[in-house]
Amino acid sequence: MAYESKFKRDDIDELFDAVLTLKDREDCYRFFEDICTINEIHAIAQRLQVAKLLSQKRTYSEIEEVTKASTATISRINKCLVYGADGYQRVLDRLANQK
Repeated sequence: MAYESKFKRDDIDELFDAVLTLKDREDCYRFFEDICTINEIHAIAQRLQVAKLLSQKRTYSEIEEVTKASTATISRINKCLVYGADGYQRVLDRLANQK
């Protein structure tokens, strides 16, 4: 692994290995419904939508209206897009390539 996370631990490695075993959307629903609360799932999904809209150069007010995310959340995700580990962008690029 070329990227060295600040959060790397054995238990987190095992979690990510578990996620990598998921084969389809049904597996994802089943696993995430068991491991997360519905609010956590909604929050994660909202963050991905915010990242997508930020990458499309939408304004904070547009993003706030569409996603109902706070400006603090939008700002935090924007900071991740600019200074983060490139995780959002890698996923967004892969999703765009699937279409």
